[in-house]
Parts: sequence; C-alpha cells; structure tokens
Amino acid sequence: MPKPELPNDLVSELLLGMRLRGIAYRRIQLSPPLGVEFGQVEGWAQFHFVARGPVYLRSPSGSVHTLATGDALLLPRGGLHALLSTPDQPAQDVAAFESARLCEAVSAIRACPKDCTLDGALTFSGCMEFDLGSMHALVSLMPEVMYVGTLLERQPEILPMLEAMEREAKSERAGYAAILARLADVMAAFIVRGWVECGCGDATGWIEALRDPRLGRVIAALHREPGRNWTVAELAAEMGSSRSVFAERFLAVTGMTPHRYVTELRMRLAAQWIGRERQPIETVAYRLGYGSAAAFSRAFKRIHGHPPGALRHRLEPAAILQSSASESPHERSPVATAGH
Repeated sequence: MPKPELPNDLVSELLLGMRLRGIAYRRIQLSPPLGVEFGQVEGWAQFHFVARGPVYLRSPSGSVHTLATGDALLLPRGGLHALLSTPDQPAQDVAAFESARLCEAVSAIRACPKDCTLDGALTFSGCMEFDLGSMHALVSLMPEVMYVGTLLERQPEILPMLEAMEREAKSERAGYAAILARLADVMAAFIVRGWVECGCGDATGWIEALRDPRLGRVIAALHREPGRNWTVAELAAEMGSSRSVFAERFLAVTGMTPHRYVTELRMRLAAQWIGRERQPIETVAYRLGYGSAAAFSRAFKRIHGHPPGALRHRLEPAAILQSSASESPHERSPVATAGH
C-alpha cells in the first residue's frame, strides 16, 4: 500500500522555513571522453538540468543513472558525484576545467577534448544553500537523488518550465544565464515540495509521527512555537489524549521524550540563527524561551559540545566563495570552486 500523503496544513508547516538559494551555477558542455566531478560542502545541495543528453550521473553511493534531455534532479545533501559522457568514464574535478564568467554567480565550462565538437551533452548545474529551518532534520531522510520526472503527472505545470530551461540553455539569448539560474531555484523547490506532498516517499521513523494526524498536530505546534514553555499536559491536549498516552506514543514514534525533542529543536534553530543569520546570542536565547543567555549557552553546549559563540568563528560557505574570488587567474576561480 502507498504511504499516506501528509495533510496540507502540515505540508505548509514543513516548507514554511524552506531556504533554497543558489550560490553558483554552471553551464557545462560535456563531450566524450570526459566527466566532471562535484565535491561537497555541508548544507549545500546540487541541482542538475540536462538541456541536451544523454549524460550519466554517478551518485555519491556509486550507482549510475542515465539522464535524457529535459531531465532535472536534485541531490539534497550534495555529496561527491559526477556527470559523465559514458557510464564508466573517469571524472576530473570541476575546478580543473577553465571557466568563463557569464554573469554574477554563473559561469560556462567546456569539458571536452581540445578539438571536440559542440554537439555533446549540455547541462545547467546549480550549487545551492538548502535549509528547511526548524524541519531541517527532514533533509537527512530525503533520497540521495530526487527526480523531477516523478512529479510531472501530479504537477503538469512544471513541464513548460523544463521546456523553457532547455530553450534558454541552447539558444544563449541575452540574459539567458540569469534566467536559467532563477528557473533552477524554482525547479529545485518544486522537487522538494513534491516529495513532501507525497508523504515523504519511503521515509520512516520520525516521518511516522508526521503521518499520524494527531501526533502530527503536536509536531507542527512545537515547530510553530519552539520558544513556548510547553508542558506535557498542553501537548497531550493538542493531541487529544491523556498525558500518559501522549508521552508513550511520542516516545515510541520519535524515539525521544517531548522535552528532549523540544531541546534539540531549539538548539538546531539556534545554530542556524547564530551561525548563518548572525543573530546575537541574547536575542536567540530570548526567542527560544530561555531566561538568560547563560542558561541557553549551557543547554547549547550539552547538545552541540561547544558554546554558541564558537559558531561565529566558523567559515561559512559564502565566505569560502568570497575568499576564492581573491585568487589569481591561474588559481581556482570562485565559480569553479563553488562545488567544494
């Protein structure tokens, strides 16, 4: 039997905090006998669109997928993978190829032998910052590779967008690079939303709590108000059961107590707000319901193993990209290194 779909209101809750923003894009011409390999930065996804196929994807797990013209896919966790001209083709790091800047954050790469023709495969790829806010744990449950083709029957409005991407990539009209980048962002978001709307595929464990209508209401409430001083009685009322039945059911499905779940949720949000959004620690402590920054810092260190202030000293992906821009022309270009 197929997995039940998630209620529309819960789908909205899951996607409310979605952040999917392109960092760098590449228009890649790929001719035999070459392959292009992409690396990984934590928190970045990778999107690929095939404007002219066939091309082969070697996934992070090592499986090989055949991609035809018009195919689009998202690797939500990125990972070391490659686009190949033939299934068993070795691949070179994307930074090894010369790139030409088309516009801000978009470059063109010709991955082909010196005297190759231009009728090989043509792809448009985007390295994206991907975050689901309070529901970011969902990313770890997503498939390694997510295909747009599985959505076309349910969402036929996607097809004209795919056709537009194909035309823009091939025609190279004025402004095509920027248009392709925006279409790539939208297409990746469609893929994520389609997977969630279909009940998150074959994912189990925590997803079972979301598929349970009564328990799903509790999870949605916690994510809606993570800073509220929730009591077991209030959460049980949200589920419509006694406190003992609620506590037993919550532990059985999620594998943790409600208190532990709320604490981990808060600390996950705290890491995002402090590390990526650079919010003051005192502000984050208040938003998450802590009476003082000291109490918040102790809770943060118990979960993450280091104080929240340590997040400010970590180099963010955007900073990595900016530092690459200062390299000499003979070193890696900012766009060429964006996949690492």
